[in-house]
Parts: sequence; structure tokens; C-alpha cells
Amino acid sequence: MKKNLVLIIVLAFITFSIKAQKIQSPSQFLGYELGTAFTRNYKVVDYFKYISANSSKVIVKKYGITNENRPLIISYISSEENIKNLDKIRTDNLKRTGILNGEPTTNIGIVWLSYNVHGNEASATEAAMLTLYKLVTTSTNWLNNTVVIIDPSVNPDGRDRYVNWYNQTKSTPYNSNPNVTEHQEPWPSGRPNHYLFDLNRDWAWATQVETQQRLKVYNNWMPHVHVDFHEQGYNSPYYFPPAAEPFHEIITNWQRDFQIEIGKNHAKYFDKEGWRYFTKESFDLFYPSYGDTYPTYMGAIGMTYEQAGHGKAGLGIITENGQELTLFDRIAHHTTAGLSTVEVASKNAKKLTSEFKNYFNNSSIKTKNYILKANLNKLEPLFKLLTKHEITYFTTESTKVKAYDYQLEKNRSIEIFSNDIIIPTNQPKGKMVKVLFEPEAKLVDSVTYDITAWSLPYAYGIDCYSTEVELNKVSILSINKNIKNNLNSKATAYIKTWNTTKDALFLGNLLKNGFNVRFSNSKFSLNGKNYDQGTLIINRSENIRIDNFDKELLKIANNSNAKLTAALTGFVDKGNDFGSSNYQLIKPKKVAVIGGKSTSSLSFGEIWHYFETQLKYPLNVLNSNNLAYSNLSSYNVLILPNGFRANEKQFKLITEFAKNGGTLISIGSSLSNFADKKEFSLKLKKKEIKKEVTPTYNEQYRTQIEHMITGSIFNSTIDNTHPLGFGYSNNYNSLKLSSKSYQLLENGINIGYFSENTRNISGFAGSEALKNIPNSLLFGSEYIGNGNVIYMVDNPLFRSFWENGKMFFANAIFLN
Repeated sequence: MKKNLVLIIVLAFITFSIKAQKIQSPSQFLGYELGTAFTRNYKVVDYFKYISANSSKVIVKKYGITNENRPLIISYISSEENIKNLDKIRTDNLKRTGILNGEPTTNIGIVWLSYNVHGNEASATEAAMLTLYKLVTTSTNWLNNTVVIIDPSVNPDGRDRYVNWYNQTKSTPYNSNPNVTEHQEPWPSGRPNHYLFDLNRDWAWATQVETQQRLKVYNNWMPHVHVDFHEQGYNSPYYFPPAAEPFHEIITNWQRDFQIEIGKNHAKYFDKEGWRYFTKESFDLFYPSYGDTYPTYMGAIGMTYEQAGHGKAGLGIITENGQELTLFDRIAHHTTAGLSTVEVASKNAKKLTSEFKNYFNNSSIKTKNYILKANLNKLEPLFKLLTKHEITYFTTESTKVKAYDYQLEKNRSIEIFSNDIIIPTNQPKGKMVKVLFEPEAKLVDSVTYDITAWSLPYAYGIDCYSTEVELNKVSILSINKNIKNNLNSKATAYIKTWNTTKDALFLGNLLKNGFNVRFSNSKFSLNGKNYDQGTLIINRSENIRIDNFDKELLKIANNSNAKLTAALTGFVDKGNDFGSSNYQLIKPKKVAVIGGKSTSSLSFGEIWHYFETQLKYPLNVLNSNNLAYSNLSSYNVLILPNGFRANEKQFKLITEFAKNGGTLISIGSSLSNFADKKEFSLKLKKKEIKKEVTPTYNEQYRTQIEHMITGSIFNSTIDNTHPLGFGYSNNYNSLKLSSKSYQLLENGINIGYFSENTRNISGFAGSEALKNIPNSLLFGSEYIGNGNVIYMVDNPLFRSFWENGKMFFANAIFLN
């Protein structure tokens, strides 16, 4: 019996050894040596599937699909026993967070490695294949107490854009001269996704399909360690943690300390090879929407690794020291750092799981609840965001509490009503709730890598209050109610309020289907109900050419989830009757946007995404290189994204477009095309130059910070009697991304502006930059010939997360 058992064990070992030997390396599978070419996404997917089919330690699953129909896949790598018990490990971990009830009985560490969120940082995915191979074939001991999750390409669309361009462009053999074509990636580069969004800044806002689908898996696992693999300038050494200051105050000492431990382990391997690296510089842990910070605020050890290279490096490039940086080098560095991460996690698996559980004790958070007051239409986009992150909210009984008022910026007594929305910090993701909802995050260092303000109540334009008082849950509000309008053949008109992007979607659908629609230029009341300016009126008499008017209108309304009110008369209680000239006809708009190398790809992408996924209204993209050959007279609206710089010929074309009756919408830095030009009243606000002692060399950057604004929120005043301000109150919180300011228009209309007493209410703004904001322009309009120019100093579509700005854009398109 004993001999038979020994024989079975020996045979099993031999079988395993043969199977392991049969697993092909990436080079063997691909048919070329890894590092001699960039691999297209479909081949990467094939290799991961191949490993899964030939190893009992790997499971590969498709978790989504991109805008360009490329698969998003994820792989789970662990010991055979752990793979068999994968769901048990997962649910045990969710018990640690409180998402699931019960006590965990396993102590398996979970490490998630994300590659190629920026598509042209392309060594990452190549390293993902090699890391997978080495984990399965040579690092098996680490897998006994660790599950490794690998997402080989977070951004397949961007990656293939880069890879296809490079493979088509490179010399054979490749040329390492930095000045040649294969190192000069064209607009818009492979960095962003299909809609030209930076996916590494979308984790918290979840505006993109890649992020939305990934979060479902992430929430289902909640890993203990998450690494985001990147590339930076090709002359830079490798970067790994510990991260730079500022750290958000919610980050625990354990999270800080473990970053140091991982960094020291990496250093051991990098020192052995003589590879240069740096830590504690440049890459902070503050802005919540990165691939390192978002996991950190979800309890993980979130980290960014940066390899030299980026889109310029190609297969090899000569660096500043005269040596060549090759794709082989870049793959080796990323693979080493990835394996070192798994090693440290494996050695500390028990401590990782214990400290991870401790993170979800939220008793130390002083703010117990955030109270939201707004109509459901205004709240709906925020509800959808919270649902993506599996953050809960509820209603409570009517009561009075002491709370901090976000608008007044002080504590006062408020009354809570039964339809107010309560978001508690006493929930598993309570620390993330604090990060997203606190009015101002504590900033210990003004030198940061991104914006310093993002508070969701300001971003969504919702009245919010925070309280240290516990509130009881009464019910959970359902938001997935589909509106069903009823036919009323006696209605003389149908009325639709105007205050959300959903209303603009409805209007766009009406215009596309040939309906005549008007909007009110002033307030009115009918049947005891008050309506604000901007309210849409669809008159029966103006749509007689539409067969089955009621049926077609209600079909569009129901599909747009838009609530209509049937008006049996056009004779109003107060204001102007429906036949008045006060109700302006909205003509169908043919809209164009300028894209191409003279524009910001990010700004262009925000506009493109807004039209295709939210307005769902046709947008004509004009390449800046071909603008001279475009018949601009065939368009009603022309949008100039941030970054657009017109040459002399282009400037003449767009000016003539406006003079001939078109509407120009200028965003951000594209306003410089018109500033201080004699035909336009837009004037740059000059900064006062103060005489001061020249700072030392080391102090110069700190001194420059005084003149900068790094994503700070300012309160502005809105003239909501102008169509651009319809749907808004008199106050608007604007996210200011630049210190550049413009004077109030003398010959135009100042629709949004920063008053004499304005100041930033959240985020960092340098002391010198602050002096230039009071009495400056936010949104303005100026008539030029028969048309007009709309100036948007601050970008209302920024990263598509500043929800409260989007109606300004809809107003500029449809109501001007």
C-alpha cells in the first residue's frame, strides 16, 4: 500500500514537471523574442488564455469590452488549492471589510497588478506576460498564501493605437535616434482610451466603460495590494514607493510603512543589477482618482511604478548619458518590481489581511453623515456614481441637527426632511465617503501632481451638510424608476423643465426627430405650478406635420426618461402666454468641433464623449489641418477645445464664421485666440509684478507655486436671466484649473463672473494667483457681426466629472 502511494506521488510530480516544462514562455508562444516587438492586444489575450489552458494555477476571465470591441481580461494566479477555493478566499476577504457578514477563516494575501492604463506606456503589458510566466513556473512558493490578479492591459484601445502606429512607422532595424519619426508619436497618441480620456484619472469618477467594468471586479475582490504600472520620460530612473507627500490624512501608518517595506525590497534587486531608481518624489497620494490613491482609500497598499520610456522610447532610444534604453530593459525592470511586490506580500500575508481588516473600522471619523438636499433629477447622476462604488445611502425621519453648511461655510442648525438623502461614513467604504464628500481635503504640501479639490457636492451642484450626529436609516431610495408619460389629446402643449443633462438629451432627440420646440426666456406659472426660464414648450399647433404627435412625443419622452406636463391652455397664470415672442424657437443645430494636433486631446475627448454618450447628438469633427478646406458656413456652432491655437488663416476663418451668424464656443486656453484682439472685447487680466528678492535656486519652484492654481474650487455669480445661465441659481462653484484670468467684458455680457470678494472654498491656490481672480470673467458672450462668441474660462466638462457644469455647455449649444 505504501509503495503504491509513493508511486502515485512520484507519477503526479513527474506529470506536473512535464506539464510545467511544456508551458511556453512569451517568446516561444509569440514566435519572436519578447522585447523585439510590441505585441498587439489580441496576442496578449491569446497568451493569457494559453497559460490558463495549460496550468491549473491560472484562471482567465473576460470582465468587459472596450468601445472598440477589444476584450478586457483578468487572470487569477495562485496555488492549485487556492484556485479551487478562489471564491471562498474572495468572500472571506469581503467579510474583513464588512461588505459581507461573518468571520474569515483564511489568511490569503491578494495582490492586483494593473498594466498599461496609458496605452503608449507599452512595456507594461509586455512585462505582464513575462510576470505571469515567471509566477507560474518559478515563483510557486509565493502562491501558497497569495492570490495574484493581473490585468494585462487596462487600456487596450489606446495600447493598440500606439502599437499599430509604431509597428507601421519604425525602421528595420529600429533607429534609436530620439529625433527620428518612430520616436515622434502623432496626435492624439496612444495614451488615452477611445474617447481620449486619461483612464488613470477616472477611477473615482468612473465615466469610462473600462473603469465601470473594472470596478465591478475590483469591488468584488477588494485587494490588499494594488500596483499601477506606468512609464515616464525616457531619461528618468525607475520610480517606486514610498510615495511623495502630500498623503491624504485618511491614509494609515500601516499603509505608509508597508510602502517603505516594499520599496526596500525593490531596492535590493535594483541595487544588485545596478539599476537607478528614486522614491519619495513627484508622485503623491492625494487626488482620489488615480490607480494608486483609489485603492489606497479602499484599504489597499496602492502604488504607482514608473519606468523610463513612454511613447517616445520605442524599441530602443539613446538617453542623455549616451546609453541605449531598450524595451528589454523596460520589461526587466517592470517584471522585477512586480515579482518583488508579490514576494513581500507573500511574506507578510497574515499581517496584510489583519491590517486590511483594521482599516475598515471607521469609528475615528468625526463626520458621521453627509446630508444632501436637492430634487431627484439633480441627485440621480450622483446616485449612479455611488452605486458604481457600492456606497450606500438612505433616508431618515424628519429631525433637527447641528451641521456644517457647505454654501455658508459654517455650522448651523438645520432641519432634515424625510426626502433628504443621508450618506453615512458608518459603512464599509466610509473612508472613501469622507474623501469624496469632505468640503476640503487637508493639504500638508501645496506641491501636488494633480487637482487639489473635487468635493462631490460642489461638483454636482447639490446643497450638502455634514454632521457629527448619528442618523437612523428609515429606507433606501430607489433611483431606477422609469418615467411613463400619459397621452392627452386635449393638450395644447407639453411642458418640460430645464435643469439637467437628461433634459438636454430629450431636447436633442426632439430636434433630431423634426419637432418644433421653444424655450421660455422668463419665469411663468400655470395651474399653480411655477416654471423657471429655459422651460421647454412643445406646442401642438407647431407640430401638425408630425403624424401621431402625442404618441411620437411621448415615445421620445419615455425613452429619454423625461417627465412631461400636459398644458390644456396656453393662457398662463403669471408671466407670458405661450404665443408670446418671449418663447424662442430652438432650431436644429449642426455642431462642429475642431480636433487635431493643435488642440488638447483631453479637452477634445471630453466634448466628443459628452455628445456621443450623454447628449447623443450629432457632432462633426473637423481636423485642424484641414480647417481651410472645411465649409464652416454649413454649421451653426463651432467648438474650440482647450489648447486650440489658430494660425492667421484659421483665425480669419473662425472670425468670419461668427460674423456670418455662427456661434463660437471657446474653452480654456483657446480664449487666447481672442484676447486683446481689436475686434473682440476680451482682455487678459494683467498680473501685478511685485519687486522682491530673487529666491535661491532651491526656492524657485516653491515661489512659482504662489502664482499657480492647481484645481481649486471658487464660488462665482451667475446671471441666470441669460440663456447660458438657464437651469442654474445665482451661485455656481467652478473648478478653476489655471491662474490665467480675464477682465470682465465691457462690450459683451458677463454671464458668470468672480466677484470682488471671491475666494477659493476648496483646494490650493497660490497667494499671488488669488489676487487676480476677483472681478474676473468665468462665462461671457459677445456679439460679432451676426453671430457671437461664448467664452468659457473654466472648462465645464473637465474629465466629465464636474456634473454641475454640463448644462452651461448644453445652453451654449441649443439656447444661444
